[in-house]
Amino acid sequence: MTPYEALYGRRCRTPLCWTELSESKIIGSDLVTQTEEKVKIIKERLKAAADRQKSYADLKRKDIEYAIGDKVFLKVFPWKKVLRFCKKGKLSPRLIGPYEITERVGPVAYRLALPSELANIHNVFHVSILRRYISDPSHVILAETIGIQLDLSYEEELVKILTRETKELWNKKIPQ
Repeated sequence: MTPYEALYGRRCRTPLCWTELSESKIIGSDLVTQTEEKVKIIKERLKAAADRQKSYADLKRKDIEYAIGDKVFLKVFPWKKVLRFCKKGKLSPRLIGPYEITERVGPVAYRLALPSELANIHNVFHVSILRRYISDPSHVILAETIGIQLDLSYEEELVKILTRETKELWNKKIPQ
């Protein structure tokens, strides 16, 4: 049983089956032409609804453009349980940089001037992983202090164990 039937106690009449009870049964080519007309009406209404929703979304959309010489941060792809910049979890920085834009490669791609530590990474990036740099000395994180891999991720390295703890559950103990 469909949710509609469970809620209303009768079968759902789709737009393809909208016929009055007093009408005689439609047979053969008339049924096909009537169904095709109803499918066209449904497609037109869906298109109108999609266009309306797109117009609402376009009101808040803005194209991101950078000029040559602008400074941008580069987004680091977040991985679970990965230590980045000596902080683990949601407090770890998501961006590295700032790096200068040297060239606009396409409508949504930019070439960055990367340091020698990142020479093995391709230097063209999509605007979706770039963030505009607003001058602030606390934003600068040096890439030398981090072991950056080719996919811009970092592995967790244990430096020192500060404390040990044992968490007790109902029937077992978990060392932490």
